[in-house]
Amino acid sequence: MNAVRMNLERLEIPTADVVLEADVAVPHPAYGMVLFAHGSGSSRHSPRNRYVASELQRAGLATVLADLLTPQEERIDLGTGEFRFDIGRLAVRLAGLTGWLARHKPTAGLDVGLFGASTGAAAALVAAAARPAVKAVVSRGGRPDLAGDSLRSVHQPTLLIVGERDPIVARLNQEAMELLPGETRLEIVPGATHLFEEPGALEQVASLARGWFMGHLPRGRNPEDDAPE
Repeated sequence: MNAVRMNLERLEIPTADVVLEADVAVPHPAYGMVLFAHGSGSSRHSPRNRYVASELQRAGLATVLADLLTPQEERIDLGTGEFRFDIGRLAVRLAGLTGWLARHKPTAGLDVGLFGASTGAAAALVAAAARPAVKAVVSRGGRPDLAGDSLRSVHQPTLLIVGERDPIVARLNQEAMELLPGETRLEIVPGATHLFEEPGALEQVASLARGWFMGHLPRGRNPEDDAPE
C-alpha cells in the first residue's frame, strides 16, 4: 500500500478570546475533516483519540486534535475538575475552531464532522446544534445527556458508541437518542468498558467512526487540488 501524503501542522488557534493548541493532519487527497472534542481530564495527546485519528487519516479524512482548555485552565482543572464539565465553554470553543478551520487554507472547503469522547461528546453535540455546517457527529463513551436542550436541535447524523460493560452510560445514550431529531444510531461494543481498553475494542470504535464519517461527509475539496503540480 502506498504511503499517504500528509500535511502536518501544529497550530495556535485564536478563538473565543483564548488561543488553543491544535495538531492538524490533512491527507492528500482529503474527503472531509474530523475535529476531536476530548473528554474529562484529557487533551489532544489522548492515545485513544490519536489512534482513532490515525485510522481516519488512512481513510483520507483530515483530523484536528485540539486542546479545548488553555494550559492554565488544564492546570487548574487537574486539581479541581471545574472546567471539564463546563460544556458551554467547551462547545463555544469547538464551534469557534470549526469556523477558523473553514478559513484555513489546508482545511478550507472540507466538510466537517465532530468526534466527541466522554464529556467532549456533549460539547460536540452543542456545537453541532449551533453550527449547521457540521455534517456528522460521533460519540465515544459519551455523555450526550450533558448537552441538555441542545439535543433537540441536533439534526446532523449522530452515531453513539458505548461499551457493553458501561451500563450507566449506555442508558444515558439510549435516553438521549429519544431527543435527537436527526438520523441516530447506537452501537454497543461487546465486552468493552468505558475506556475501550479491551483487545480489539478501540479498533472497533475506529472502524465504526470511519464508516460513519465516510458515509455522511460529502467529498470535500482539498485546496491543494487547485494548485499546479
